[in-house]
Amino acid sequence: MKEFDFIRRYLYRAQTDADVLLGIGDDAAVVRPRAGYDLCFSSDMLLKNRHFFENVAPADLAYKVLAVNISDMAAMGAAPRWALLSAGLPQLQESWLAEFCDSLFALARRFGVTLIGGDTTKGDLAFNVTIVGELPQGRALRRDAAQIGDDVWVSGRLGLAAAALHHHWQTFALPDSVFDLCERVRLRPEPRVALGQALLPFARAAQDISDGLAQDLGHILQASGVDAEIFAEEVPTLPQLRDNLDKTALYGCVLAGGDDYELVFTAPQSCRAAVLEAGRASGTPVTRIGRITEGCGRLNISDAAGRPVVLASLGFDHFE
Repeated sequence: MKEFDFIRRYLYRAQTDADVLLGIGDDAAVVRPRAGYDLCFSSDMLLKNRHFFENVAPADLAYKVLAVNISDMAAMGAAPRWALLSAGLPQLQESWLAEFCDSLFALARRFGVTLIGGDTTKGDLAFNVTIVGELPQGRALRRDAAQIGDDVWVSGRLGLAAAALHHHWQTFALPDSVFDLCERVRLRPEPRVALGQALLPFARAAQDISDGLAQDLGHILQASGVDAEIFAEEVPTLPQLRDNLDKTALYGCVLAGGDDYELVFTAPQSCRAAVLEAGRASGTPVTRIGRITEGCGRLNISDAAGRPVVLASLGFDHFE
C-alpha cells in the first residue's frame, strides 16, 4: 500500500460538518468559524516508548492519541470541532491501520470532531494531533483567573494511570483486579468535555491533569499569582490503591503521577452547589480538595494530621 492509498482508504471519510468547506484531499483545509465564538487551538505529540508502549493495541493507541487532545479542549470549556493528525508509521499494515482508524473515528464521532487533514511519513511510531475547538466569545477557562478564596476541585479519580505504569515498570505490584481497573483508565482516559462546558458560567481557572496534579495545579498558581492549600486525603482515587500502596507510593501516584486527563479547576465558594450540579448534569464526579490562598505560586499539601506532604517530584517532565 502507498501513502495516498492509505489516506484515501482509511482517513478520508464523507464530511458531515457543514462548517468544513474543504477537508482532507487538498493542500489545506478550510473551515468557517461561527459568529460569536472564539477558537481554541492545541497540539500534542505522542512518541513510542515515551508516551505509549510499543505493543499497545492499535485501537487503544488511536483512542488515546485523540482523547488527550480532546481533554485540552475540555479544560478550556470548549467544544472540540476539528483535528489534524500527523503520523510517523514504520509500515502500512492494513489490519493495524483498519483497527487504528476505526477507533480514532469512533471517538471523533462521539465528541463531534471532524478530521480535516494532517500528514503521514515513514518513521518510528509517532503521532501529533492539532485540535481546534470553539466556545462563546470571552468565556474560556484560563490558567490565570484563579482568585484568593476560590475552592479547588478535581474531576474523577486520580492516580490510576500512574499506578498502572508503576506496575508495568515493576516499581510495585498491584493485584490483578486492581491493575486491570487502572490499566483501563490509562489506556482510555475520559475527556471531561461536558463538565468543562457546564463550568463555563461560574468556574474561574482550569487545567487538565496530564503531568500530575501538583505540577498542573502549579501552572494555575503561577499564572494567577496565588498560592493553594490542598488536602492529600481529600483527593479522590481508587480505594484499592489506598489499601495496597504505602503513603509514599500512593501520594506519588495520586498527587504527581499524571496521565489522568481529569480537570483541576477553581470556583468561588458561593458556587459549590453549582459545581456539584455541573458534575451531576455532566455525569462526572467532582471533589473539593482545597482552596486558593494569598501568595505567588506556591502549593501547600497537608496530610490527614495536618502535616506537610513533601513529594519527590511534582510531576512528569519530558526533559528530566
